[in-house]
Amino acid sequence: MPEPAPRIFIYDTTLRDGAQRAGVNFSLPDKLKVAQKLDEFGIDYIEGGWPGSNPKDIEFFERARSLSLRRAKITAFGSTRRAGIAPEDDANLRQLVAAGAQVATIFGKSWLLHVKDVLHTTPEENAAMIRDSVAFLKANLPEVIYDAEHFFDGYQDNPAYALETLSAAVTGGADWLVLCDTNGGSLPEEIFAITQAVRAEFAVPIGIHTHNDAELGVANALAAVRGGARQIQGTINGYGERTGNANLCSLLPNLALKLGYAVLDSPEKLQQLTWLSRTISELANLEHDERLPYVGANSFTHKGGTHVNAMLKTARSFEHVPPEAVGNQRRYLVSELSGKSNILQKAEEHGLSLASQSEQARRVLAQLKELEYQGYQFEDAEASFELLVKRAQGELPQFFALRHYHVQVQRDTAEVPHASALVKLCVRGREVLEAAEGDGPVNALDNALRKALLGFYPEVQAMKLVDYKVRILERDRGTAAKTRVLITTRDDTHPWSTVGVAYDILEASWRALSDGYLYGLLRGQVASAA
Repeated sequence: MPEPAPRIFIYDTTLRDGAQRAGVNFSLPDKLKVAQKLDEFGIDYIEGGWPGSNPKDIEFFERARSLSLRRAKITAFGSTRRAGIAPEDDANLRQLVAAGAQVATIFGKSWLLHVKDVLHTTPEENAAMIRDSVAFLKANLPEVIYDAEHFFDGYQDNPAYALETLSAAVTGGADWLVLCDTNGGSLPEEIFAITQAVRAEFAVPIGIHTHNDAELGVANALAAVRGGARQIQGTINGYGERTGNANLCSLLPNLALKLGYAVLDSPEKLQQLTWLSRTISELANLEHDERLPYVGANSFTHKGGTHVNAMLKTARSFEHVPPEAVGNQRRYLVSELSGKSNILQKAEEHGLSLASQSEQARRVLAQLKELEYQGYQFEDAEASFELLVKRAQGELPQFFALRHYHVQVQRDTAEVPHASALVKLCVRGREVLEAAEGDGPVNALDNALRKALLGFYPEVQAMKLVDYKVRILERDRGTAAKTRVLITTRDDTHPWSTVGVAYDILEASWRALSDGYLYGLLRGQVASAA
C-alpha cells in the first residue's frame, strides 16, 4: 500500500492577526460566523483573539463554547508573563485560562534586541518568562502552542540564545514550537535552513508563522515545510497588519495539489476554497481581490486570442491546475487582443450561437476591436458584449429609441446645484416625453428615462442602478478627455454591467445607462419565453 500523505496542520489567525489589517473590524456576530465557516471547511485551529485585550474577544470565547464545531480547536492568544511576577499573578495568563478555549497560544521573545530594548529585561529572565508561562498554561489546559516571535531575526543575530528560548518553552511543556518571521523580511533559503536546524534540535513538532512584507509569506511558509514544519499559521486571503500574513488560500492548494500533503480532513474540501475566500471577504466587508491566486475571479481568466485558442484545444496549455480543484471557474474575456476563439467562446457562455466561419463572427470581432480602440472595455461589461452580439445578429428587439435628451444643472443663491433632465423616446411606435429632477445630472437622466419606460415596461421598477464608475482615458487632455463610464444595474435576482464611452461624460453615461435598461428588458423577455 502507498504511504499516506504527510499531514500538515492548518492554524487560522484571521480573527486575530487578520483583523489587524487596516479597514477590518469584525463584529462579534461576524467573528462567530467566521469561526463556523472555518470549521465547516476543515481548519484544525481557529485563533479567536486575545481575551485579555478587549471585551469583544472575551465575549467571543464565552459564545464560542456553544458553537457546534465539527473538528476545529478554538485557540486563545496571549503573551508570556510580565517580567518579575509569578505566572499565576499575571492577568493575561489568567484570562487565557478563564477563556475556556481548548488551546492557548502565547508568544515570547527570541531576539535579544527585543529582550533588551523592548522588554528591558535580562536574557535569563526572558527565558524564565517563557518557561513559567508555558508551564502554567499546560497545567490548566490540554494544549499549549508557543509562538517564537521574531525567531528568524533572533536566530541570525544570536543562534544560541534563540534556541535557548525554544528550550525554555519545551521545558515548560509546549506541544508546538512555532517559528515566526514577524517582520516578514526573511528569504526562503534562510527559512528552510533555520527550520531544518531547529527540527534537528527538538522532538517537539515545529510550526511556521510568516508575514508578507517582502512578498514572500507563502514562499517562506512552504520553505519551512520543506525544512520540517508540520503546522502552518496564516490567514484567509492573506489579511493582516501592514502587507498581511501568509495567505492560506494559496498555501493550501500549493501544499495539497503541488506537494502532495494532506491539509484538510478530506481532499474534496479544497473545492470549497473559493467559496471560503469570498465568504470571509464579505464578512470582513472588503471587496474580494480579483487578482488573488487560485481563488480570484481572474485566476483562470483568459484574454489573449492565441491563449484562448489553445485553451479550447487543451485546458492544460495555459492552466497549472483545473479551476474546479479549488472551486473556481474558467472565464474568457473579449478585448482588442481577442481572436475569433474568444468571441465564439464568450458568445457560447451567453447562450448565443455564432458559427466559427460566419460573417456575423467576423463582424462582431471587427466591431469589438474598433470600439476598444475608441476606449470601450468589455471585460467588466459583459451585458454590453451580449448586446453587441445581438445587434450583429439583427436579433436585438427595439424596446425603445432615443429622440433626444436635455440635461440642465442650475446653481441657485444657496449654492446647491439643481439638476433636471428631459428625455424624449419612441416606445412601441409612440412618442414619450418625460422630465425629472435628481441628485446631479446623471441621476436626473436616469429618473427621466425610468419614467418614460415605466408606462410600457413595469419590470423597470425592479431595476436599480447600484454602481457608477468613471474613468478618464486621456489624462493629458484634462477636461477635454474622452470618458468611459461603467454602470452596474440589478433587479431582484441578478446584476449586470454596461459600458459607454464619449468625450461628453453625460453622453457616455447615457450610453451605459440606456444599455443597462435595454439589457434588463432583454433578460426579462428571454426569461418569459423560457
